[in-house]
Amino acid sequence: MDVFHGEGAALLVQAILSLKTEEECRAFLEDLLTGKEIQDCSQRILVAKLLRERLVYSLIAQRTGASTATISRVNRCFSYGTGGYQTVLERMDEA
Repeated sequence: MDVFHGEGAALLVQAILSLKTEEECRAFLEDLLTGKEIQDCSQRILVAKLLRERLVYSLIAQRTGASTATISRVNRCFSYGTGGYQTVLERMDEA
């Protein structure tokens, strides 16, 4: 299923691309997502970072509080997905 079809998805992508500062990004995410959703997304990017560092699941679970199911899902996306995690992690390394 392509989740990026439709006007709303295109608007979301354009909205994210329009953000210029960390403060703008924080404000937008706080308006868009619930606190729990922000925590979940934050946990996933941290899991991806630790997977990239080749930590084992048990250490990742200990450091992040993520379930092994969440770690496995992130690993599947990290390893076989569209490359989104790799792109943002590489760009953050460069910054």
